[in-house]
Amino acid sequence: MTVKKNILEEEIHCPPEASVLLASYAVHAKYGDYDPNVHKPGFLAEEELLPKRVINLYQMTAEMWQERITACYAEHRGRTREEAEMEYLKIAQDLDMYGVNYFLIRNKKGTDLLLGVDALGLHIYEPDNRLTPKCSFPWNEIRNISYSDKEFTIKPLDKKTNVFKFNSSRLRVNKLILQLCIGNHDLFIRRRRLDSLEVQQMRSQAREERARKQVERQRLQREKQLREEAERARDELKRRLIQLQDEAHMANDALLRSEQTADLLAEKAQIAEEEAKLLAQKAAEAETEMQRIKVTAIRGQEERRLMEHKMLEAEMLALKMAEESERRAKEAEQLKQDLQEAKESERRAKHKLLEITSRAVYASPELPSDSMPPDLSFSRENLSFDFKDTDMKRLSMEIEKEKVEYMEKSKHLQEQLNELKTEIESLKMKERETPLDIIHNQNTEQGTSKHSNFKKLTLQSTKSRVAFFEEL
Repeated sequence: MTVKKNILEEEIHCPPEASVLLASYAVHAKYGDYDPNVHKPGFLAEEELLPKRVINLYQMTAEMWQERITACYAEHRGRTREEAEMEYLKIAQDLDMYGVNYFLIRNKKGTDLLLGVDALGLHIYEPDNRLTPKCSFPWNEIRNISYSDKEFTIKPLDKKTNVFKFNSSRLRVNKLILQLCIGNHDLFIRRRRLDSLEVQQMRSQAREERARKQVERQRLQREKQLREEAERARDELKRRLIQLQDEAHMANDALLRSEQTADLLAEKAQIAEEEAKLLAQKAAEAETEMQRIKVTAIRGQEERRLMEHKMLEAEMLALKMAEESERRAKEAEQLKQDLQEAKESERRAKHKLLEITSRAVYASPELPSDSMPPDLSFSRENLSFDFKDTDMKRLSMEIEKEKVEYMEKSKHLQEQLNELKTEIESLKMKERETPLDIIHNQNTEQGTSKHSNFKKLTLQSTKSRVAFFEEL
């Protein structure tokens, strides 16, 4: 695209915020709709998208610029590549230097000036300021343009106004200036003629085609949205099924552990019960031995002391055996309670497993029939126009409607540019601004745009503009 090349090579001055927005449309025109699964960070690393002047003006890395461009690119979803190219051109045509061809000239006083030729008319610039013309002459005020050798003569439509002249030093350049003037003037006149029947038919067909494409895009967008919703529902069902399976597996493991714990506690309870019985038997034997010793106590003093000592030991042993027996009995009772709790836990785990299994029966990864995208059908009424009616009122209404739509789009575009400018303004290095950057910032602060400045200059009389040009 020649316009893109001229912007990147800085033949057309472009503000930083507009450069980012233009780059996002250029990416859309090349790659189509933004897809986060395809257009991952770094996919713009090899692309030349911004003028070097803009990159050097900010303390931003290449990754930061790519992130800004990608964020704008993502907002263009739903547009075709052709629409992205048209949006690129619509933004570019509002740049101050867009469509202007500059030529070095001199007025009667010999002052070096620049002549700008574009679709609106002729503009006079100072050599160091190609953004803001000093005076302008629209094509509808120019009657004739001619040159002789190095001198150009411009005859205004108002015959009472004197002609104004300027000099250009190169013959080949003079021919080019004349050809550009003639071509732009012819286009200016042609745009203001009433369209022929054939052109009106072509415009009607173009409108119908745009309406058809719009309906088709809406249908495809709706189908895509329904498909994405169905895929999300399917993924959610799969996730839920996996979750239920995991819960069932965990419940099964808990049940298995409960069964193992119950078996272990039952075994411990049995051992404790047997130990308690054995201790009780030993205690009974000790009691019998004590009674036997008492009955068969020998008469000797020492024997009695010995027997008393043995009796004391036997009593202590019996007491100890009784205490141990009581402790073992309590432990056996506690083990029985633990066994009862383990069985209750096993019962609850089985109940939960049955509940999860019953719920999983209703969870299926198959898509429900009502989540599939419905078969959408659209009907379009045939539009017919009476091309024999050349009523200027209808034409004026169409022009007014297009003007309102253009103003709304321009307002939205300006909001986008202001938002981008605010985001990156804090990273700007003002000492690196070029003279054209400074002039553009001054025009922005004053609220001066390409079209408002042209309108302001053309409100002056042709005579005063001619005099101003000769006095420069």
